[in-house]
This record gives sequence, structure tokens and C-alpha cells, in this order.
Amino acid sequence: MNSPTNGTHILQTDKATIRFGGLVAVNELTMDVQKGEIYGLIGPNGAGKTTVFNLLTGVYEPTSGDINILGTRINGLRPFQISRLGVSRTFQNIRLFPSMTVLENVITACHRHAKQSLLDGVFRLPRYFKDESEHREFALELLKIFDLEKYKDEGGTSLPYGNQRRLEIVRALATRPNLLLLDEPAAGMNPSEQQDLTGLIKEIRDRFGLTIVLVEHNMRVVMGVCDRIQVVDYGKSIALGLPQDIKNDPKVIEAYLGD
Repeated sequence: MNSPTNGTHILQTDKATIRFGGLVAVNELTMDVQKGEIYGLIGPNGAGKTTVFNLLTGVYEPTSGDINILGTRINGLRPFQISRLGVSRTFQNIRLFPSMTVLENVITACHRHAKQSLLDGVFRLPRYFKDESEHREFALELLKIFDLEKYKDEGGTSLPYGNQRRLEIVRALATRPNLLLLDEPAAGMNPSEQQDLTGLIKEIRDRFGLTIVLVEHNMRVVMGVCDRIQVVDYGKSIALGLPQDIKNDPKVIEAYLGD
């Protein structure tokens, strides 16, 4: 599989480490993700993969080491500040807004790029209506790409599980990110949905010019979509390479893939 990278560093970590008391959850992790890449981060349960995502999005601050995203050192930045750099994520456990419709869930994320002021919203000035119209149009466009437009007026959490997963990806895309972090997007999907997801991840990378970092347990999805894969075990990197190399790496087989 050929990566469409152009040598631009989107995400770099240099010996990023986080400790919780005596537990080292991420241990001197070094990553270098290039623009346009679909980069897999895999490992057994408890390997520290979601903790890495929490470091990349400002939920946690590294105990030591550096994290640079889109040329900015993010150590100590808050999640909203990192989001403004062009970073968006999904979650291992779906976090849709239960009181909102499918469309409203997506429009909420569009507001990160709102041009209206507080006064525009309070007094319903023309800029408010222009903003809301643009957000709605963009949200509907995204829902159409993911074949969710027909559910736009239904409650977001009323959708079947697989569609809720897709909706969460749509909502992340609505922030117009440069770097998209997908945390186990295939979890709970049936084999047909997993196959569709593999094609969809490639499509959104190409359509929106994204760089994607993917945490996923489903090896069929990982091997089918990733340009490069990094394997972590007990928070430490044990392998990095092309999918075929990772699949045949004895250390990976022992730590994660099994016989």
C-alpha cells in the first residue's frame, strides 16, 4: 500500500511519557505521522493506546517528552486549544448528545468555525442566519456522504450501533480537522459494516485531505486501511512498519496477534 504523504510532519512525539503514580501508562513513545497518512496504533488491551489519544488531545499532559502537532508544541495546551489547531477525535465509547437529532449533533460541531458574534446570535442579525444556513448545508453534505441524511431528524442515540459510530465520525469531520483521531471505530460493527468502514476511511482521507491516526483491535480493518502501523505494549513501542511487515513480526505476534 502506498502512502500519499508528501514529507510534511503532521504529528510528532519525542519520548512522550505519562505516569500515574507508579504506573507508566505511556513510556517514551516516539511517533512521526506524515501528511495524508493513515497511521495505525495497535496493541493488546491496556497497552496505552487510548491514553496516547488523551495526550494528543490535551486530556492529559505528558510527564516528560514533547508532542508537536501541525508545527506547534502542545504540552500544556487545553483540549479546545488543540482542537483549534485542527485536531478532532472520536471516542472508544460513543459520546453523542442524546437530546439532539442526528443533524443537530453534527451542526453543534460546525460551530467551531462560526463567524457570528454573541450579539449576532442574541439579536438574530443577518450574520447569525448566514452562519446557521452554512452550518446546516455542510452538515447535510457530510451526512449524505455517510448515507445518514435520511435519519437527520431522528435522535442521534436512537440509531443502530453501527450508524451511531458513523455519526460520531461525521461529527468529528464537521470541525473541519487536518488530523483525525479514530478510537476503535469498528467496535460493535458486523463484518459487512467493518468492510464498508475500511473503504469509508480511505474515502474521507482522500476527499477531505486528512491525516488519520487509527486505534483499532480489528486486524482486518487495520491491515486493510493503514499505510503504516505502530505497535505498543505496556505503553512502549515495540514495532513500526508497513502492514505486511507488522503482520509477520515475531514480537508483534507474541504480544498481540497470537498464533
